[in-house]
Amino acid sequence: MIKQTCDIPTLKPAFNRLKYIVPFGGAYLLLSQYFYINYIREDEFYDNPFWYRYLFMFPVFIVFRLRMFSAWVLSEVVCIFAGLGAYPTQTNPKCAQGPTKPLPQDSEILSTDYNFETIHNIDGYMCDTVSTLRDAMRYWNMTVQWWLKNYIYVRCPIKPLRTSITLFVSAIWHGVHPGYFLSFLTIPIMLLAEDLMIQAFRTEENSWIYRKLNWFIRSRGLDYLAMGFLLLSWKDTIRFWSSVYFIPHIFSVLFIIIGLVFKPKQKKLKDEKDNIRQVSQGIGKKTD
Repeated sequence: MIKQTCDIPTLKPAFNRLKYIVPFGGAYLLLSQYFYINYIREDEFYDNPFWYRYLFMFPVFIVFRLRMFSAWVLSEVVCIFAGLGAYPTQTNPKCAQGPTKPLPQDSEILSTDYNFETIHNIDGYMCDTVSTLRDAMRYWNMTVQWWLKNYIYVRCPIKPLRTSITLFVSAIWHGVHPGYFLSFLTIPIMLLAEDLMIQAFRTEENSWIYRKLNWFIRSRGLDYLAMGFLLLSWKDTIRFWSSVYFIPHIFSVLFIIIGLVFKPKQKKLKDEKDNIRQVSQGIGKKTD
């Protein structure tokens, strides 16, 4: 029988996560005093020029992310102190999934080296630095993303609508506020635009600059989507989006059209075919 030699260590892994509360929480407490969502609900806000209204999304979304990062890190710390989600590292545990390898059967004693990757729910650095919207979503609320992928996306029988249906379920999970549905159901449009533009224009030669440009565009798109999450009501969300002229919506549609027009035709050279296939497969795997 496999035996555990000692109690699962929790203090060090808990403090390894808790250390992020200082920068996240401190920045949130500071910035939330100056950039708060209720200001957007006031008539006075719309007296400001367009550039001010558009740029105001950026710090508001930062405040929102810091609040969520802090809450998720604290929830991870609570789970760690309770011993929840601890598995031996040799079982290769993954977020939400738990062990992905069987326990070794040739030893009576387990290694005392554990990790808590199973309850790891947020990777703030990756969430903010990856270049595509698809990848950014993978590192946000990761346990829920895993559940949505494996229980909704994978099981959806209508393949062309998998992403839209999954995001619709996610909107319901968040609540019944119209802002959630407005934001979540905009994401498939942005994802399609991103996919088509990548297939049409990203190459090995321009990959570095393209990733930087794509990061900037997807970041501004997330700023815009966050307004639906924060304003919640149909009236407030549409009022704000219309005040910035639905620019991310319009650009997404333009990118879809441009991407379709310039989408690569069938290549004659084998290496060009392989390159397109690899890009498509890489995007397809990162749908949650």
